[in-house]
Amino acid sequence: MSIFITGDTHGDFDIEKLSLKNFPEQEELTKDDYLIVAGDFGAVWDGGEKDEKLLDWYEANNYTTLFVDGNHENHELLNSYPSYEWNGGRVHYIRPSIIHLMRGQVYDIDGLRFFTMGGGYSVDKEYRVPGRTWWPEEMPSRAEYEEAERNLKAAEWEVDYVVTHCCAYEVLLKLLNFVPFKMMMDEENQFFSRIEKKLKYEHWFCGHYHIDHEPDKKHTILYQDILRII
Repeated sequence: MSIFITGDTHGDFDIEKLSLKNFPEQEELTKDDYLIVAGDFGAVWDGGEKDEKLLDWYEANNYTTLFVDGNHENHELLNSYPSYEWNGGRVHYIRPSIIHLMRGQVYDIDGLRFFTMGGGYSVDKEYRVPGRTWWPEEMPSRAEYEEAERNLKAAEWEVDYVVTHCCAYEVLLKLLNFVPFKMMMDEENQFFSRIEKKLKYEHWFCGHYHIDHEPDKKHTILYQDILRII
């Protein structure tokens, strides 16, 4: 089994990186292999024809697509899907091989533990239309934060990998040359700061910031790059 991870795809806006030219490894993959998108998947947007064609494209790929939600998602539509148990955590099946990894979950994938937490704050929300291009559920609820802590406690605060859309405040401080200051602090960043003090993990991956960068040995921020985890 192989697992790859990349950053935001934004519907069909940033999927060129998943072409055979840019991601040639996919030719050897099967549905038992995974590509993880670290938020702003954007292919569940309005339930229309464009969504269907894009989801058909993902479903036709050799691999299975996993994604955490970002801030630029139709959270109302995503949450209308029934949730199921998958590898120890809850998921939404968008298609048989397109799976939404829900907030605050711990999954066991081939003996590796993954903690996932989607969501994020939209600094551009003033230019968006509520219920059409922006949804208040972009930020995790108190119940979702509490569920995340319960699941991490059950995992004895130890996982192999963390996949989120945003990252902890301390990591953001290392991105001052890349990230606008207005993206520097929100309640989810603070939540990640709190759990990072207790959590043992091998590596933390996130998207959101539209850069490919390793601020330190424990964190990788992804946008266009596609990295192989295993």
